[in-house]
Amino acid sequence: MVFKRMLGALGVGAPTVDTVLSTPRTQPGGTLEGEVRLKGGDFDADIEHITLGLVARVEIEHGDGESAGLGEFARAQVSGPFTLRKGEDRVITFTIPVPWETPISEIGGQPLAGMAVGVRTELAIAKAVDKGDLDMIAVEPLPSQLRILESFLGLGFQFKSADLEAGHLYGVRQELPFYQEIEFYPVGEYAGVVREVEVTFVADPAGLEVVLEADKRAGRYSGDAIGRFTISHEDTVRTDWPGEIGRWLSGLTQHGHGGHHSGHHGGHHHYDHGHHGGSGLGAVAAAGAMGVVGGLVAGEVVEEIFEGDEEEGGDW
Repeated sequence: MVFKRMLGALGVGAPTVDTVLSTPRTQPGGTLEGEVRLKGGDFDADIEHITLGLVARVEIEHGDGESAGLGEFARAQVSGPFTLRKGEDRVITFTIPVPWETPISEIGGQPLAGMAVGVRTELAIAKAVDKGDLDMIAVEPLPSQLRILESFLGLGFQFKSADLEAGHLYGVRQELPFYQEIEFYPVGEYAGVVREVEVTFVADPAGLEVVLEADKRAGRYSGDAIGRFTISHEDTVRTDWPGEIGRWLSGLTQHGHGGHHSGHHGGHHHYDHGHHGGSGLGAVAAAGAMGVVGGLVAGEVVEEIFEGDEEEGGDW
């Protein structure tokens, strides 16, 4: 994959740069490898630095609604100062880390609607900086994330869309200034139970923090319900996700609170019970037990879990 562009901000006859990725597909916690290929222009140019930035499209809440913007969430300098001679060809190789919380943008070769993740090459010459365009990359799910996503498909859900919300999840150790919501809607037996389910992953080297938000159907038990759990990447393989998620969803119709919360506020606590088969998701929804999921939250507590972060960084 080759990305070509003229550094227009630097004037006619300026150097050109091609960013060539040898790994156009990656995963959270992986790397991106490639080369920055420079071609000298009509004059010697003093390069101050070359920096690659990982950029994503993020939804930002405002008082009058919501807008989308591009935010840089990671950057790596791949070259310090040097002089690029007139007409000179120079190649700079790079390997840059991909943060564990990087959002998923493709599953099984299919792009996720609503997602845009890419790399941007920044070249600084004589105090002029050209950031270039966003060159798209594909971020595929980790095997642990894929197991959970595929379970929803197996339960008769279909993928709806995905987006990134600026802010931090309450009580979750989160390094990036946004979180991803992957939305599914039911077409099978759960069509009468929920309108949609949003899945959020916060990954690290050890495992996943997973938040499930179910928008329940109107009626006696309408409202939002939150399931939250932590599990290691290894334990994901040994978990019956269709069974766990199915029991949780079924429990929503039997033990909802119509938007009013009673009992424990599971979303306010962090339980690491991913390694216990135990009662799992369904029993948590039914009786507040601590199995795979850390808790169920309804109604007004949802706003506390998905609280926005007013601090903005990078290009937010």
